[in-house]
Amino acid sequence: MTIMTYRQALHDTLAAEMRRDSDVFLIGEEIGVFEGAYKITQGMLAEFGEKRVRDAPIAEEGFTGAAIGAAMLGLRPVVEIMTINFSLIALDQIVNHAAKIYGMFGGQAKVPLVIRTPGGGGQQLGATHSQNIELFYAFIPGMKVVAPSSPADAKALLLAAIRDDDPVLFLENLALYNTKGEVPDDNTPAEIGRAAVTRQGADITVVSYSRMAAVALDVANQLAESDGIDVEVVDLRSLRPLDRETIIASVKKTHCAVVLEDDWLTYGIGAEIAATISDGAFDWLDAPVRRVAMAEVPMPYAKSLETAAMPSAQDAKEAIRQTLAAVARRS
Repeated sequence: MTIMTYRQALHDTLAAEMRRDSDVFLIGEEIGVFEGAYKITQGMLAEFGEKRVRDAPIAEEGFTGAAIGAAMLGLRPVVEIMTINFSLIALDQIVNHAAKIYGMFGGQAKVPLVIRTPGGGGQQLGATHSQNIELFYAFIPGMKVVAPSSPADAKALLLAAIRDDDPVLFLENLALYNTKGEVPDDNTPAEIGRAAVTRQGADITVVSYSRMAAVALDVANQLAESDGIDVEVVDLRSLRPLDRETIIASVKKTHCAVVLEDDWLTYGIGAEIAATISDGAFDWLDAPVRRVAMAEVPMPYAKSLETAAMPSAQDAKEAIRQTLAAVARRS
């Protein structure tokens, strides 16, 4: 094991996969000469050259389309879209082409494409640069959508995404880039579509992904120490395909659940999780599923308002305590 940041795990994994497979290449805005807006591609132009590290113009629809064509012809492009907000410019290419080509043409053409893109608030980037719109893509059959919350998962899921023959949207939360953790030295890819129980517990299940999965783990450890509450944490890791079995098994064990997410409540990922629990574990529930999400407003720029709009560790603690209080009242 090696201790490294989430950012370094992504950088090292990209470089290793490019050394392993000459069909892997990078394309995106400012990834070459400038070495990436978030320095994930630092040093890669010097090592791999302009043919495999392609600086693209500010034309997300154009370079995403070019990458789809390259993937259909046998290459393995990794597209960096500077922020998930900019992926909206390429929505037609992603939704109507990358996700559908394999099915529309009876499997005659594959699209082994990875789209790396960060999102999330907390950086005072304003309403149009701070969104969590992964739901747009998790909704689409033909796409795979992964959202690692730790450096170890960043490595394992990126390995899996690059080697997968389907298009994969790889979500990175800006707040995670400088977080540190242990990363295995081997290059074993994760299984896309498999959640992880990052903390075993008996009292309540907390389901989350990306940044909020890291928050959930911290909250669980704090509540164990302060309140004696034994929280089980399920990190989804993959939004499509969704590991419903792990979610249901955990709720059957604990009999109650809280869902934490960084996106808006209405029509959010949490709604799908709550429906999954209702479908698969309704008879085991001792209290309604509670959801913690962002305020339903465009993200404010002012730091105090931005902080107020985002879900917090305190919000998660209150939801857990309220759920367990409801269980106690029914006992």
